[in-house]
Amino acid sequence: MTTLDVTNTTEVGSYFISNYPPFSLWNSDNVPQAIEAFDRTADETRQDTLGLYIHIPFCRKRCKFCYFRVYTNQNARAIEEYVQSLIKEIELISHRPGVAGRELEFVYFGGGTPSYLGSRQLRSLRERMSEHVTWENAKEVTFECEPGTLSLDKLQTLKDIGITRISLGVENFNDAILEENGRAHLSPEVLRAYDWIQDVGFPQVNIDLIAGMVGETNENWQECVDKAIELEPDNITIYQMELPFNTVYSKEMKEEGIQSPVADWPTKRRWVSEAMDQLLEAGYHISSGNEMIRNPETDHFVYRDNVWRGCDLLATGVSSFGHFQGVHYQNLDRIEDYIGTVNSGELPINRALKPTDHQLLIREVVLQMKEGQINAADFRAKFGVDILLLFETALSNQEKAGYLKLEGDQIRLTRKGLLQVDSLLPEYFEEEHRAVRYT
Repeated sequence: MTTLDVTNTTEVGSYFISNYPPFSLWNSDNVPQAIEAFDRTADETRQDTLGLYIHIPFCRKRCKFCYFRVYTNQNARAIEEYVQSLIKEIELISHRPGVAGRELEFVYFGGGTPSYLGSRQLRSLRERMSEHVTWENAKEVTFECEPGTLSLDKLQTLKDIGITRISLGVENFNDAILEENGRAHLSPEVLRAYDWIQDVGFPQVNIDLIAGMVGETNENWQECVDKAIELEPDNITIYQMELPFNTVYSKEMKEEGIQSPVADWPTKRRWVSEAMDQLLEAGYHISSGNEMIRNPETDHFVYRDNVWRGCDLLATGVSSFGHFQGVHYQNLDRIEDYIGTVNSGELPINRALKPTDHQLLIREVVLQMKEGQINAADFRAKFGVDILLLFETALSNQEKAGYLKLEGDQIRLTRKGLLQVDSLLPEYFEEEHRAVRYT
């Protein structure tokens, strides 16, 4: 795994921790374990929360920093074929003993670009899905949007079908930077879309920003933060630009020998810290190393809060990741394979891994640390383990380095630790996993 303290330069590698054990350890040999988890009646004594992730892999164009499985310039027939397969997969899952009869706590439409779908396709998708699963009683239904794919009619459709949380991929307000990084939209589309979102009205609105996009400057970053504050969204998510494998930029670096075009890590951390200070002054609160919220009483990210605490997450769509009854899994990552497998009546699972109880503990520790604070009492109650003793060496090392503070059962990250939390987490991994490739 690449860690931030190896070099200040943003080199190619996966820094953002979103699961454990590392994805590179998942394999096809373990797929039967995932199938068995679906075929096992849900454990009524655990009553795990159930969520649904729906992957829409279509985009108007591919961003130069994107590493997800996306498809561009797809016609209506190709999209409909995919949606049909998505419905079929949801039908197959809904009848499995582990899922049947359970209610969804949350739903997350991710991509790709879910808003690439038209209003008619969205209404049809919702109607056909409702024959198998429903989100009528879900606490949150999130929908990712690319500004240039929105219209007032489409946003009204999203509200009509039950979307409660809009996540708008702004990334930057500077057109030259958006174009350089391969984004499909420009700033006028952002502002127009945001006005429509406000007109329609949703319980929660999030906007994404990325610190350190190619071409970013101190002056422009300040203008981006000012504009975000002016818009007053409920949530603001700020990512630090990285260069995973298989992006346009990372391939150019490898094939052409060019230097990293992305701002170095100290600069990105400074930009995020400055944004945090301004947002705190504007009345926002820190929810994690990436997220700022306006009102801690009402602004909850139900998806994150549950996934980071070990809930069951149904993964649907090509290449999507899930976790079900103690087993991690990922779907097939080629759309042709995915569609063919689903249409044959089989679950389209590509690889899986059944973590040990100890690994599930580690997973929840490292993910919850990204929120900036963690309570050891919660882990004693759930796992019967004292993480203060289990991770005594890592906690002591990181406290001495100024990354966190220990206050009784509370582990609190300092601003220094929060800004580079992903680089701290491998120290909590099992030793054999600390140096392996993450993805």
